[in-house]
Amino acid sequence: MKANYLKILLAAVLLFGGLAQAQNDDADWDNLDESQREVLAPYADSWNTLTPERRERLAQGSRRWSQMDAEDRAAAKERFQTWNRLNDDQRAAIRDRYRQFQDLPAQDKERIRQNFSRFRDLPSDRRQQLRERFRNMTPDQRQKVRDRLKQRQQQHRPRAGDRPN
Repeated sequence: MKANYLKILLAAVLLFGGLAQAQNDDADWDNLDESQREVLAPYADSWNTLTPERRERLAQGSRRWSQMDAEDRAAAKERFQTWNRLNDDQRAAIRDRYRQFQDLPAQDKERIRQNFSRFRDLPSDRRQQLRERFRNMTPDQRQKVRDRLKQRQQQHRPRAGDRPN
């Protein structure tokens, strides 16, 4: 029994180790296509010093970039420039909020996405009014707004017994 377990464990290690190596090989500079090398040109001299995980993330990003249309690329450049203008504390706060979001239960994440979608669909002047109003609130007032939104969302969510099978 123990020998079978060890054989299975060894096979899994070899299999997944081989897959990880294959993924890392895909991110070798010579294995990138021309459009990827063009996008990643700023990293050409330091490519081999990057961790395999970093190279893979950059390669994936370059693949996404090559599939974007001009409008999406312009929006991505704008977001990147905005990110670069942030100081280290602001970036850390954003990363922390993202981690907090990732730790939320799936239904809470979905509720937040739906609220954001509704907000994004509003006319820009209305969005600006809401932003100003929210900025001018005290922390207690902000929390009450969040609580009301959550309560309203829960009222409109079907209960387990109400869902079709």
